[in-house]
Amino acid sequence: MAHAPSDDHAGHGHAHPATGGRAHGTGTGGYAMAMLVNLGYTALEAGYGLHINSLTLLSDALHNLGDVLGLGLAWAAAAMARRRPTAHHTYGWRKSTLLAPLANALVLMAFSGGLAWEAIGRFSAPPSIPAVPVMVVAAIGIVVNLGAGWLLHGGGRHAHEGQDLNRRGAILHLMADAAVSLAAVMAGAGMWWLGWAWLDPATALLVGVMIAAGTYGLLRESFSAAMDAVPRHIDQGAVAAFLSGQPGVSAIHHLHIWPLGAGEVALTAHLVRPEPGDDDAFIDATALALSEQFGISHATLQLERGQACTQPCHGAPTAGPAHHH
Repeated sequence: MAHAPSDDHAGHGHAHPATGGRAHGTGTGGYAMAMLVNLGYTALEAGYGLHINSLTLLSDALHNLGDVLGLGLAWAAAAMARRRPTAHHTYGWRKSTLLAPLANALVLMAFSGGLAWEAIGRFSAPPSIPAVPVMVVAAIGIVVNLGAGWLLHGGGRHAHEGQDLNRRGAILHLMADAAVSLAAVMAGAGMWWLGWAWLDPATALLVGVMIAAGTYGLLRESFSAAMDAVPRHIDQGAVAAFLSGQPGVSAIHHLHIWPLGAGEVALTAHLVRPEPGDDDAFIDATALALSEQFGISHATLQLERGQACTQPCHGAPTAGPAHHH
């Protein structure tokens, strides 16, 4: 069986818009300050919540801890991802940017489950909680989260410029945290004015459910990415159809698409192209088109002269448009 394997690790499509960097004038300083402020407040809120036995404050602290964990893990993963490939880690440590959110999601799920369990147990005999300290500490949380959002926004100096998606997402999350702190203030007000002690476990349970619901999507997506699933924004069928339609290609098989790291997607495929020709130019043009049309930045294409897969292709998808013979 004749083969003319040609492999090209495409060096195209690596240019991405700057995210969260100096393009907006705030650099990483805004992220650093936001994380440090939130970390300090989270420690204060958790410590005081334990001191006065308030689940409302502990649940709000957990919600803020999610932000701190997410940002801290993302920074650590980004630092690891910059490490150069080695003979043992041939892709480097890019995968750490996918494992970090998975670890974050698992930790938050475990904490929110424990918080909800404790809240349910307190409904039968809710302890007396000093309401005014709950309101004061939660009100500080509103100021902290709004202030951190203002820092990430560039202190108002760049409001006219388009914010990158990561920055906008972080700002929206901080606004949601401010809303949770507002709910804690309202719960404290209800305990103070109406004597409703059950508002403390009820608020904690509500926040725990909110954390679990918000974390589920992150858990599902990060687990899929860690399992090398095709990224959600890429239609594998469309990629298969594109490759099948390239000049001289009569069949494709062993098509695999998976995330290498944050913002990086890899592809491998065997293309049956019976007629010899400008193989190098063909691979370069196809890899560039994959980068421009689908955002696939690392494409490795193997060309074959005949029907190379006469037996079932081990490791190929069992169904779907990506498996052609």
